[in-house]
Amino acid sequence: MSSPRTSNPKKYLVTGGAGYVGSVVAQHLLEAGHAVTVLDDLSTGFRAGVPAGATFIEGRVQDAARHLDPSYDGVLHFAAYSQVGESVVDPEKYWVNNVGGTTALLAAMREHGVRTLVFSSTAATYGEPVSSPITETDPTAPTSPYGASKLAVDHMISGEATAHGLAAVSLRYFNVAGAYGSCGERHTPESHLIPLVLQVALGKRESISVYGDDYPTPDGTCVRDYIHVADLAEAHLLALDAAAPGEHLICNLGNGNGFSVREVIETVRKVTGHAIPETPAPRRGGDPAVLVASAATAVERLGWQPSRADLAGIVADAWEFARREETVTP
Repeated sequence: MSSPRTSNPKKYLVTGGAGYVGSVVAQHLLEAGHAVTVLDDLSTGFRAGVPAGATFIEGRVQDAARHLDPSYDGVLHFAAYSQVGESVVDPEKYWVNNVGGTTALLAAMREHGVRTLVFSSTAATYGEPVSSPITETDPTAPTSPYGASKLAVDHMISGEATAHGLAAVSLRYFNVAGAYGSCGERHTPESHLIPLVLQVALGKRESISVYGDDYPTPDGTCVRDYIHVADLAEAHLLALDAAAPGEHLICNLGNGNGFSVREVIETVRKVTGHAIPETPAPRRGGDPAVLVASAATAVERLGWQPSRADLAGIVADAWEFARREETVTP
């Protein structure tokens, strides 16, 4: 289902719009009738991911002032590094890009009078959860520089809203998965479970590692909340409408239920028809047993309702995209 066309088309800058989530959101904006400019340095994004109909500028978010002007109605900000493990060994990369880049973007928005922002935040801001499902009022205690950089940006945005009247919404994603048309996951290196299991089905990996099977969960493996990328994209369009001057609204985005690692693997077996060998591996440090979102705030404040919560459907869309990529990528 594509986004309904608006009777009030607007013009938006999408930073990081050549990446996975940014490209799907850009496509939804175009389908709704908006004008879209994608700003991406292609360090982790792909030129092929920029949807047809969007204006593309190859450049860094730190240089947004060169590309923004008062004709823009808002910015959707996805231009961040997002690998937890990398952030631990190279934290300065995350402070410089994620925090420094957003500082420059906010300054550019002030300079040009662009007063609406939707920010791609993350459940990593919460760290080890104290309860489940996680709500926006739960403590934030990130366990990686990646999560800390996103939380720092959330604080920056709150200050910008209070001091300068910015209308802002931060959307804290849980596990985004699936695909939408020609837009899907192309991470290098890949670290997300569903595409990793699909790589086994494609013959690119011999097996999938299961990190720990003795967690206090029904089958002993970690449980995560998976949200379809198209549901996620629809929340961004709703967030643009809900953003209010001087307010910084923070919303979790998830389905509100979880699937274990073994449930994901078994679902991939059923969807693909391939045997997926498992390799037992030790627990990874910092992996909580359960991460599930309460999306009640998004439902109430944005009017959002995920419609693609079925895990088999999420996997089927991701599998279709992965097979298509296999036929076109050398």
